Amino acid sequence: MTTERHEDGQITTELLEGGVLAICIDRAEKRNGFTPKMMLELAEAYTALEENGDARVGLLHAAGGHFTGGLDLPKIVAAQKAGDTLFPSGLVDPLGLHGRRVSKPVVVATAGICFTIGIELILAADVAVAASNSRFSQLEVKRGIMAYGGATIRMVERAGWGNAMKLILTGDEFDVETARAYGFIQDIVAPGEEFDAALAIARRIAVQAPLAVQASLANARLAVLKGPQAAVDAFGEVTAMLAASEDAAEGVASFREKRPPVYRGK
Repeated sequence: MTTERHEDGQITTELLEGGVLAICIDRAEKRNGFTPKMMLELAEAYTALEENGDARVGLLHAAGGHFTGGLDLPKIVAAQKAGDTLFPSGLVDPLGLHGRRVSKPVVVATAGICFTIGIELILAADVAVAASNSRFSQLEVKRGIMAYGGATIRMVERAGWGNAMKLILTGDEFDVETARAYGFIQDIVAPGEEFDAALAIARRIAVQAPLAVQASLANARLAVLKGPQAAVDAFGEVTAMLAASEDAAEGVASFREKRPPVYRGK
């Protein structure tokens, strides 16, 4: 795990017991505002999740009392004007919009301020746990810009047109109860408990058969992106692949032998 601090923040990773890769947003002194360096390191962390065979689930969380205040606009705009690419080609896009997308599940733990890209990272992930003191805002219109990390697409999918437009077009702040009602987050816990609660979910996912977990995730995404029929059309090939896997054989054997299964992702 990287521990050296940097004035432009950092993204650290730690492979926890049970195959959970913890990915930490670490610029607490600036409310975890994202700099170009952090954007690059986040993509590198998601790429590590994708490529590390020992990592089965990602857990995105943050240092300090806030998830993120959003983008550090002066630094981000300067990088964009210089022609820098925030997520270089070949790396996984943590927002799941361009190029490679992580095929493994990601669970998010949020607390305190969670603005702009923070919401978009939640919407790009799969399960989110929020501390009850979490505060959300998709406030780009207040800064004269547009959300371009997925909010204009995924907020509509989750919350419906009117609810999404109310949040996006006003930039107004909203609370955890609204976030849960709109499907942005799944669980609300007391402040300070969000990491452990998210970790418990991540570990429950990690003990399941990895090929089946990833296939289920991919099929659900296919249905969202290309419609239910596309997902149905993929059933035959995917289920045949899973049925022939060592994990499927282990699932049957463990059932017969009345013991916990040990899945290897093969």
